[in-house]
Amino acid sequence: MKTVGLLISHKNNEKRRALLPEDLKYIKNLDCIYMEKGYGERIGLKDSDYNGVKFVSRENVLSCDVIVDVKLGDADYLNEIADNKVLCGWAHAVQNIDFTTTCIKKNFTVIAWENIFKNGRYIFYRNREVAGEAAVIQGIRYAEKCPYELKVAIIGNGQTAKGALRILHGFGAEVDVYGRKLENAFRKNMYNYDVIVNCVMWDTNRTDRLIYKEELKKMRPGTLIIDVSCDPYLEIETSHPTTIDAPVYSVDGVVHYAVDNTPAMFPKTVSKVLSNNFAEYYDELVNDKYSAEIEKAIALKNGKIIDENIVKFRKLKGVL
Repeated sequence: MKTVGLLISHKNNEKRRALLPEDLKYIKNLDCIYMEKGYGERIGLKDSDYNGVKFVSRENVLSCDVIVDVKLGDADYLNEIADNKVLCGWAHAVQNIDFTTTCIKKNFTVIAWENIFKNGRYIFYRNREVAGEAAVIQGIRYAEKCPYELKVAIIGNGQTAKGALRILHGFGAEVDVYGRKLENAFRKNMYNYDVIVNCVMWDTNRTDRLIYKEELKKMRPGTLIIDVSCDPYLEIETSHPTTIDAPVYSVDGVVHYAVDNTPAMFPKTVSKVLSNNFAEYYDELVNDKYSAEIEKAIALKNGKIIDENIVKFRKLKGVL
């Protein structure tokens, strides 16, 4: 049986947690679950609330066979831990070249949360909605107008776009939504908006852009791009991740908001989503016997790339 350690992420303002006390009842092998001391403090929980779970130092969590880290792709400990670990969390292993390179060298197995689907539906779809909601709530202030005076374009029509649209309608903004088949229409009209909200799930194999740097000069001065997708230098050429504490920067007079963990601003809401939907899989991690959902979410296995999209992207970027 494997030991499973739940780690506190060191990412800026990351307060989401992968397991709550009310969902411990779904785990049979609680004696194999270890949490970093103070795991739930940021969302108002005491260690004593987790009845049956062992609380240990960060060092001891990192010695577990399996490590669960909400923002795994931003891990700051990969070179410090032993080889052949199983890592579980949001990895974004396709775009995250440095992370993936380290995992290959260390023979890690990576279970990527972004790829876990059950009955055809992404298990953390509500987190995506909150991503859109939170980004608009924090980012819209940088348009420097009340939202009901703004003309807004949303790119994408998935769960993230749904969340963004919900908040923008509540604020009274005028909103146009451009789905996947309407990219050309957006590009034709993009200079007409005060705010552009990017919620598209971009194909990492594409070499074209949705917005090129040279096009920023044609936009209205002070135009705001809220890049919820936060794919570095992909669909928006000038976009790179920012933090909750320092969320914006400007390029050619266009303000870019690109916080890559916006749901962390609502950790109590999202922690319920994570815990309730992932609790059933802890015993699989302990027993090292995975369901079809988990098997399909494995991006790397013992250092070998399983997700073909990783190979394609690395070749595209000249990384062998």
